[in-house]
Amino acid sequence: MKKHVLALLFCMIFSTFATGIASAHVTVFPKEAVQGAYEKFAVRVPTEKDVPTVKVEVKFPVDDVTVSRFEPKPGWKYEVTKDAEGKINGVIWTAEGEGLLPTEFGEFYMQGKISDKATRLVWKAYQTYKDGSVVEWVGAEGSDKPASVTIVKPKPAGSVQDSHGHTVQAPEQAGSATDHPAAPGGGSQAATYMSAAALIVSLIALIASLMRRKTSR
Repeated sequence: MKKHVLALLFCMIFSTFATGIASAHVTVFPKEAVQGAYEKFAVRVPTEKDVPTVKVEVKFPVDDVTVSRFEPKPGWKYEVTKDAEGKINGVIWTAEGEGLLPTEFGEFYMQGKISDKATRLVWKAYQTYKDGSVVEWVGAEGSDKPASVTIVKPKPAGSVQDSHGHTVQAPEQAGSATDHPAAPGGGSQAATYMSAAALIVSLIALIASLMRRKTSR
């Protein structure tokens, strides 16, 4: 029994450690968004070498998102890149000081509107270190240097956009079911749930007691 418990603990520790390694790359958040929404994106950059990160470049999936605003970051300057039609297709942040030291990470913020037809946003990033080396986070999911991906979900049924471009649920139509008083007995559901929860706790306590008696024999 003890061997099985130790094996389970080892698997959990290894899984946590492996996840930490896999997530240590340039990542764009949120990881999920909604079609047609205006979104604030955070580009998280960890320094993985013994020298500082001094430049970060991100290429935008221009067919699926239009990025137009950038939040100033102290100690860094930024410049946008544009395509032949003058549309912003990327941004480059460059450190004005030491950059991100080996034990540090930084987040860079930008804002944009997601296309109504987008299904996923693939963000290609290029991380430059002080020694001149460049790490290209452009690979497929599961590769050593994957590009960050944001999954885009369809708008919820009946949703609309408010005056700020945010996707919200449409107001309930007049005469809908929510306009009517709750059916009699609806308030008793909470008591039913509490009773069920108490019963479950009692059963767990009983099982634990029986197991202790069995092991003590």
